[in-house]
Amino acid sequence: MNIAIRRYMGLMVLAILAGIGAAANAQGAPAATHKPPEIKYVRYMLPNGLTVLTHEDHRLPLVAVDLWYHVGPLNERPGRTGFAHLFEHMMFEGSEHVGQKAHIKDVQAAGATDVNGTTDFDRTNYFETMPSNQLELAMWLESDRMGFLMEGLNRELLINQKDVVRNERRQGEGQPYDVAEEQVFHMLFPKGHPYYGVVIGSHADIESARITDVRDFHQQYYTPNNASIAIAGDFDPVKLKVLLTKYFGPIPKGPPVPPVTAVTPPIAEQQRATITDTVHLPQMRIAWLTPAAFTPDAYSVDSAAFALGGGKAGRLQEALVYKSQTAQSVNCFSYPLKLAGITECTITAKPSVKLEDLEATFWSELAKLQQDGPTPDEVASAKALDLTDKITGLQRLGGFGGVAGSLDRYNQYTGDPDFLFKDVAMTEAVTQASVKAAAVKYLSKDHAVVVYCAPGKKVLDDVPRSPADTDADVKLVNPYTPEFEASQDWRKNKPEPGPPPVMHLPAPQEFTLANGLKVYLVEDHALPVLSAEIVSRAGSANDSSEKSGLATLTAEVMSDGTATRDLTRLATDAERIGTHVETGAGMESGTVSINMLTSHVAEGMNLLADVAEHPGFRTEDVERRRKQRLVRIAQETDNVQSMAMRVGPKLVFGDEPYGRSGTGTAESVGSITQADLSAFYAAHYGPQDSALILAGDMTRALAESLAREYFGKWAAKTQPAAAIPAAPAPQSTHVVIVDKPGAPQTALDAFGIGVPANSPDDEALTVMNYTMGGSFASRINMNLREVHGYTYGANSRFTEYADGGTFAAGGLVRTDVTAPAAKELLGEIRNFPAKPSTAEELAEAKEASVRSLPGRFETTAAIVRATDNIFLFDRPLDYYTNLPAKYQAITQADIARVAQQYVHPDQLVIVAAGDRAKIEPALKDAGLGTVEVRDISGKLVTEQQ
Repeated sequence: MNIAIRRYMGLMVLAILAGIGAAANAQGAPAATHKPPEIKYVRYMLPNGLTVLTHEDHRLPLVAVDLWYHVGPLNERPGRTGFAHLFEHMMFEGSEHVGQKAHIKDVQAAGATDVNGTTDFDRTNYFETMPSNQLELAMWLESDRMGFLMEGLNRELLINQKDVVRNERRQGEGQPYDVAEEQVFHMLFPKGHPYYGVVIGSHADIESARITDVRDFHQQYYTPNNASIAIAGDFDPVKLKVLLTKYFGPIPKGPPVPPVTAVTPPIAEQQRATITDTVHLPQMRIAWLTPAAFTPDAYSVDSAAFALGGGKAGRLQEALVYKSQTAQSVNCFSYPLKLAGITECTITAKPSVKLEDLEATFWSELAKLQQDGPTPDEVASAKALDLTDKITGLQRLGGFGGVAGSLDRYNQYTGDPDFLFKDVAMTEAVTQASVKAAAVKYLSKDHAVVVYCAPGKKVLDDVPRSPADTDADVKLVNPYTPEFEASQDWRKNKPEPGPPPVMHLPAPQEFTLANGLKVYLVEDHALPVLSAEIVSRAGSANDSSEKSGLATLTAEVMSDGTATRDLTRLATDAERIGTHVETGAGMESGTVSINMLTSHVAEGMNLLADVAEHPGFRTEDVERRRKQRLVRIAQETDNVQSMAMRVGPKLVFGDEPYGRSGTGTAESVGSITQADLSAFYAAHYGPQDSALILAGDMTRALAESLAREYFGKWAAKTQPAAAIPAAPAPQSTHVVIVDKPGAPQTALDAFGIGVPANSPDDEALTVMNYTMGGSFASRINMNLREVHGYTYGANSRFTEYADGGTFAAGGLVRTDVTAPAAKELLGEIRNFPAKPSTAEELAEAKEASVRSLPGRFETTAAIVRATDNIFLFDRPLDYYTNLPAKYQAITQADIARVAQQYVHPDQLVIVAAGDRAKIEPALKDAGLGTVEVRDISGKLVTEQQ
């Protein structure tokens, strides 16, 4: 499950606020605001203390359930770091009436989306967005693990989840610079402080957890009086209250929660440290203790971080990335919590650049901000971006930052779900003066933590597993009386779903401009939000071998300026209206996209058209991006997953488009010139081979008017796409090792030939793969993660292109179990054609595939992405509306047939990117075929090498 230790993003308001994004005046005064409409939510409390928050929204046949427990590392005691997160994992292991490991299987089979649990320093939450007819199922599942978890747990499940969590920690440790981030927390907070150990905790503390600890933690913190449940979506409030009373009402109130007494001491003087990691480039992190969440100064600090290095044209980006080009990347952010906030800037050096020189520039730029304060544009842009985040977030009922989670968050931190009025007001109260004052007060050089991360050995504090007989003699006592247990026997019956809700899946309207540009429109007038995109058949499939990486580099440079706007002006013009113009390229397409409030539709469409039709391709931008790309290619050896994903397709498809990395190679990118980018753009971006996709608050008449105004004069002519050669003959299954000395995990993936996007068996393969490896409860994941504890997660997937595709299966596994994990992975793949989906598995896969469809179209951005495929693969406009019937028509015979036809266990390249010295001997003895060693370019490594 996920650990929420990322940047605090703006909360999602439950109101439509217009006009807040207007620019501040020259003194940085707050922009004018409109009063939010009444918030349609209800709050009440059950007799056992459970807080209930509800919000009705009948746009889609979905209901989001988000249960927050007011416990996290904030409540951990010394020696038990990471326990809150470990316990989050235990909550998925099964409860008394639901059954072992059945929770995630039941919600996914019901068609749930956004299913997860996350742990942050101050809280733990569990959420799922369900088809509205499955609301009672969610009540049954969540109430059973709140009230009856311990009756379903045992020491074997705890051992398994300790393995899984430690694999999750190793997955983080394997990421470049992760050890530096942990060092920052160790220096910001004293040992014993709740925030010292980072959320996931240490290996030693995780391994020391005992089954009695799990019992005590559950009975102390996982109680109705220490939780709030938010439900948002398509429900009947009267029936909902009956369900809440039925399922949660009988759970006894828990003991009082001990108060948190931790004190956060200030940083008395600058703290410094240097650590090493197996990386190519040195990196510097500078961090401070800043105000806690929802305090007035926290908002001003956030704006200071944005001005310093949070936007594309931030001061540090200008100084270090664009002008001197001494930094590969810069990012500044703030992360306010209950006890304190953290504000941090991360700067990665270019090759041969000293961190000391970057640090000198950093302090110089910060001093200018402290002396002069931010510009009016910087303050206005921070506010506008925050507003866009808040309103676009309203599109989602659940999941990260959705409506239900926002209700819970306001309640958690302020005790007031209606705090959004004050939240908006506090954001708008930020001024140039308050930002300047906050930068001076909180971002002091003398009170900072500075961590240098230099290339070298990765030092980790892993520990052995506990003895096999740990906790063998512990007897858990049922906390309830036999009489109470008997009164709850009715919970053994899984609730039946209600009548299936009517689905309304998007079918775009289509029209064509005189210049040949296709326009697709999906109207959604629920919120003043519009997503717009130009998609062109300008993907990496058009790259030649000598110029691989050209498509993606062209797209990158397109975001850096137009003929009339340089990089800074383009970024500023976008940020002032609360948006960014995003560009990108995949195998089939190049895209230019923007998400905006409809109050800024004219400015936004102007920006979109300018980037799509008039890219600048300035020499300085091309050269800077090309140099950055070369560094990124070199950095791929910092990460075993990047290594595996570069080598695997190459060994299956050779030096053809589907085998090449879209990033290119050092040789190909080194040869790319400004003229190459201009020529690629001219050949592949034009109205006759592109589409404008619009989704959101826009009518057909307005769409036609705007399309003609901004794109009607686009007159470029493109060239036909290059033909894709047939895939080479498949190889016999064998193992390829890509060496990464010292890697804490192995990236283990089996690669093979897949199918094209318009395969007549596409729907059958989707349903088949759900069971094999496409869901949490799939055979592959349950085997490698839940049965053996080899990995944090494993899966299988078919990646489909216009003329072919790839099959891949695997995940990150512990180094010491690479060989047995590979055997289990291949065993599951080999077993599936012989033993395809059972009738029960097929029914679950079909139901999940059908009922999860509405959740795929909650946001306008998601609708745009889905419509891309209608254009790129020439699919009918009613493609998505017809999917439910296609899924429902699939039979066991269909699954057996496509498994035999497309799953080829004897024609796979099993790539193991990891520590060769530790994994090679066992892989050679595993009986998986010959074992080769290759470098990251796919070339054989000889014994002499």
